[in-house]
Amino acid sequence: MAQHWQPVIGLEIHAQLKTKSKMFCSCRNNPEETVPNVNICEVCLGHPGSLPTINQEAVKQVIKTGMAFHCQIPQRTKFDRKNYFYPDLPKGYQISQYDQPLAQKGWLEIQGRKIRITRIHLEEDTGRLIHLAEEQSTLVDFNRAGIPLMEMVTEPDLKTGEEVRMFAKEFQLVLRYLGVSDADMEKGQMRVEVNISLIRDGEPLLSGTKVEIKNLNSFRVAKKAVDCEIIRQKAILEKGEKVVQETRGWNGSATVSQRIKENAADYRYLPEPDLPAFKIDSDWVEQIRQEIPELPFEKRKRFQDQYQLPENDIEVLLRDVFLSDFFEKAESELANWAKIKKVSLEGYQELRRLLVNYLVTDFKGMIVNHPEQKILVTPENFAELTILVFQKKIASPLAKRVLKIMFEKGTDPSHIIETEGLATIEGSEQISQLTKEVIEENTPAVKDYHAGKEESLQFLIGQLMKKTRGRIKPSVAKEKLQEFLK
Repeated sequence: MAQHWQPVIGLEIHAQLKTKSKMFCSCRNNPEETVPNVNICEVCLGHPGSLPTINQEAVKQVIKTGMAFHCQIPQRTKFDRKNYFYPDLPKGYQISQYDQPLAQKGWLEIQGRKIRITRIHLEEDTGRLIHLAEEQSTLVDFNRAGIPLMEMVTEPDLKTGEEVRMFAKEFQLVLRYLGVSDADMEKGQMRVEVNISLIRDGEPLLSGTKVEIKNLNSFRVAKKAVDCEIIRQKAILEKGEKVVQETRGWNGSATVSQRIKENAADYRYLPEPDLPAFKIDSDWVEQIRQEIPELPFEKRKRFQDQYQLPENDIEVLLRDVFLSDFFEKAESELANWAKIKKVSLEGYQELRRLLVNYLVTDFKGMIVNHPEQKILVTPENFAELTILVFQKKIASPLAKRVLKIMFEKGTDPSHIIETEGLATIEGSEQISQLTKEVIEENTPAVKDYHAGKEESLQFLIGQLMKKTRGRIKPSVAKEKLQEFLK
């Protein structure tokens, strides 16, 4: 009889912090640097006699993150020395935190379930290895060595690959709202590691053999790696064999063994002798608390209550801090206009839906990978364009063209519509004249239509739309043509 296996999953997530300098020295913290080994000094390279100093801003950012996740902030903390050798670890050890982290005992809610956070601590990042396959050699870039690195560790409360994906995605979003990290996984600014074991129903939670999957660099990969590892471990256990405690990696289709898993004792943690333990001032903690902005889960609920937006639209807006702020400013402009024009509640809801639709489709596509300071479209002008479409002053397909020009030049929509001649043709006489011209210029298609070929009408509609440059609706074009073709 097949047994039922329950996955037991915990996460470790590393995120580089957005500070001007590195964790223990004054070298520049620049993840975008392309020239190797320029942001380095004797401290981050671990030269004999060099002494580290603590980056206060990095400490502040971890405390802020801890409070955002309901963590307890201790009165006393310290740094520890984690001993291990790796080619991109210049000191031969890493300054980290072990038994007295900056934040502990918090939680993050996923689909109504609280996933417990064990700790959030601060350490320094390692360098970067560059493998040259053809030369059969490896180069080391120490620019990243010493960058402030925050590590969050959960309790083994997760159960599926999908929960892992959702947790990591929400964690990233909170970091971005706090402004402590860009957490761009493609750039290595955030890395997910999964600890996973399987137990039978009724067995103690931690009775399974834990396997760690290292350095998962996307949400999709994290989910897939967990799902594949569950299948792998289940197959081993159902054959009566034992899972090996080890560290594994992801090769694109399966997890692969890398090394036997270390225990905490293997790292020989000891208090960092070059950095004293220190107290965290309670007044400073409260000051940091006041700086915490509205967080994603708070904004999500408010958007539902205040704007009654569809869930999918809310998620698209929330995923980009700039986009969600832009929406609220543009929506405020719409509200003022609707009040002046005495638009009905139903009409205003339609107007808001129109605004959101342009934001989460066309505008979102334009701002991808575009620096915020170079975005020329203002919320006021965006709202004005939405109103012009709502009033049928311009057709929706042409509005997208206007938006593109707004994005490139920062011009207001009314000016663009006037100079480009894109205003909707409202005069029945002008439409009639253009319809006559289309019929006169396309007599073969007219004859085909009268002969019963309905597809000829679609051709004529296209010709009329072309002649009007899209400034009338297809339905109006069809109605007018049918009227004249009688």
